[in-house]
Amino acid sequence: MSTTHKDYLLQSEPNKFSLDNLRAGEMIVNMGPQHPSTHGVLRLEVVTDGEIVTEVAPHIGYLHRCFEKHAESMAYNQTIPYVDRMDYLAAMNSEHVWCMGVEKLLGITDQIPKRVEYIRVLVAELNRLASHFLAIGTYAIDIGAFTPFLWLLRDREHIQRLLEWTSGARMLYNYIWVGGLYYDLPIGFETRCSEFINYLRPKLDELDTILLTNKIFIDRTANVGILPLDVAINYGCSGPMLRGSGLRHDLRRVDGYSIYPELEFEVPIGEGIMGSTGDCWDRNYVRALECRESIKIISQCLDKLTGEHQRTPDFDPQVACPKKMRMTGTQELYFRGETPRGELGFFFRTTDRSDVPFRCHGRAPSFVNLSVLPEISRGCMVADLIAIVGSIDIVLGEIDR
Repeated sequence: MSTTHKDYLLQSEPNKFSLDNLRAGEMIVNMGPQHPSTHGVLRLEVVTDGEIVTEVAPHIGYLHRCFEKHAESMAYNQTIPYVDRMDYLAAMNSEHVWCMGVEKLLGITDQIPKRVEYIRVLVAELNRLASHFLAIGTYAIDIGAFTPFLWLLRDREHIQRLLEWTSGARMLYNYIWVGGLYYDLPIGFETRCSEFINYLRPKLDELDTILLTNKIFIDRTANVGILPLDVAINYGCSGPMLRGSGLRHDLRRVDGYSIYPELEFEVPIGEGIMGSTGDCWDRNYVRALECRESIKIISQCLDKLTGEHQRTPDFDPQVACPKKMRMTGTQELYFRGETPRGELGFFFRTTDRSDVPFRCHGRAPSFVNLSVLPEISRGCMVADLIAIVGSIDIVLGEIDR
């Protein structure tokens, strides 16, 4: 007996759409998880009418990080390596948010030394640069440009080496600890980091020339995947997805955590320069501008770390690290911070005298940002769907957590 197309489709479940509900000329196409431009183990179930996408449903759940159950079975400080593996492209930023949340539960936020705070922000902004470089570089490949990818991966490698020099790990750092740091910066780090920043500034000008103002890139991204501001807000989008739609909302400014209120930097937004506000070009443009702002922040941190808060022989980065993390009473806390992909938040529910959370929930920006994909893809071309998925900048480790 011959196997029909419907039999094959039933074998590939779960599916959202049914063959019985298709209109004349429509078909269901599975894109991913093997597709090189779906960025990770993401499967898109697409209903097409010729080359036009009529509906799309993202299917997740193939990575199985199980972060929340891990967090509910071990002490707060033991969870940091698992936090690293959520957004594995911005582990320092994720660690920073987790540790600040636990420090607020413990009531030791004011005890963190200033040098520790500046080092935390320094490494977090270096990691933000590395994350954006990979996002912009791989997006260029999605569109068909290979040279920007090579340039950005070259410069990202410098950052990876700096962070490896600091923590001993290349991507999953376990460097920011509750109450402090694993270790102080290596001797000579500030000088080498400053040299790298001076080297990087003109490279970003080259990126503008070869990619952002490239006619082919503009044609592929301008007026594609437009995300209106009201839709972005209603879906709970954050990070460059939200700012690309024109809202100047950055938690480093809105919540003013750590030492960010003491630093000078701008919050870039999409302005519809090449197309419509909130399109794929705007989202990429915001990430490129954020790289320049991160350089400003890094420079200010280096000034502080070599001046007012320079290293001393008696400096101990673990001086505020608690030996036992016993919570007093039952507490509930939601703490959030700005990662390269948007608002990363952790909800904690504690029990009295326990160093293990009763409940821990992670609010991952990639998960929320991906949920708007069907809304901004309806009516686009199949080739444009690739451009839209790439512009969201997802990391599956924090989606399937």
